[in-house]
Amino acid sequence: MNLRHSLLAALVAVLWGLNFVAIDFGLHANGREVPPLLFVAMRFVLVVFPWIFFIRKPDISWKAIIGVGLFMSAGQFGLLYLAMALGMPAGLASLVLQAQVLLTVLLAAGFLGERPSRRQLAGVVLGVAGLAVVAVGRSAVAPLLPLIIVLGAALSWAAGNVIARQAKAASGLGLVVWSGAVVPLPLAALSLLVDGPDAVLGTLADLQPATILSALYTAIFASLVGYGIWNRLLASYPSSAVVPFTLLVPVVGMSAAWLALGEVPTLAELAGGLLLLGGVATAVLTVRAAPRQRRDAVLVPGLGAGLRTGDSDDGGRLAAAAGSRAGAREPDAP
Repeated sequence: MNLRHSLLAALVAVLWGLNFVAIDFGLHANGREVPPLLFVAMRFVLVVFPWIFFIRKPDISWKAIIGVGLFMSAGQFGLLYLAMALGMPAGLASLVLQAQVLLTVLLAAGFLGERPSRRQLAGVVLGVAGLAVVAVGRSAVAPLLPLIIVLGAALSWAAGNVIARQAKAASGLGLVVWSGAVVPLPLAALSLLVDGPDAVLGTLADLQPATILSALYTAIFASLVGYGIWNRLLASYPSSAVVPFTLLVPVVGMSAAWLALGEVPTLAELAGGLLLLGGVATAVLTVRAAPRQRRDAVLVPGLGAGLRTGDSDDGGRLAAAAGSRAGAREPDAP
């Protein structure tokens, strides 16, 4: 990529990394706890409206749109916000959520028949070892439940990646917006059931500025701007040139959480995080292959993306899989 586009890719990583700190600020605004499922519903109201009136529905089935919405958006972010409300540090959440890359490899092998390479399998093993180290280190200082819930969020994101990969929507941004419409009503209803009408109505009646700003940041900058840039880059370059920039997301997330929230990771968390990122890098970074091999379909998952090497001409079509955390994939990113 040229310098300008490399800087744009790095900007997306920064936007997605800061997303976790923004979520933390919004959940704990002025000492008041915002119901996490309600907060996700608020975020996706801003993702969907008014944009759904101006962005065309992706040319895929409603089943695929609903599946992406349930797994990549509602499942991923519902579990992520819940874990952070239960005490999962923002920086560590940005790291553990990267397990979705490794889980996407495994799910795509099982459901799409896309056989992972030896390099990708080695990355999965290395990443699992890193997660085990993080879990052991985390268990020494805090309950494991929030970490397990974030792993559930990563699994949900990976499932959404596989559905989006199979659907192959032409517009990644369109998939973000239209699949996001699945989120607000179910999660608001769950929040009413779990948190109670008094908590939900009380939060809505007394929204704190930090909560409003957090919702705006996560919806506009992390979801719409972030994925808008990301999908354009994937439409212009091979995924192997773009996806490695997602390795910067946990670096930004953990650094921002350290500076803004005073979250200092333990040595075990740092060591496990390096192993996890090493596994992700092994699975994502590609080596130039022979022409015959480049024509083969090989899954190269990125942040909310299930992409194939050698598909640069179809980058816009395959970029649909990048439509989430928020995330962005959420993922999808966040």
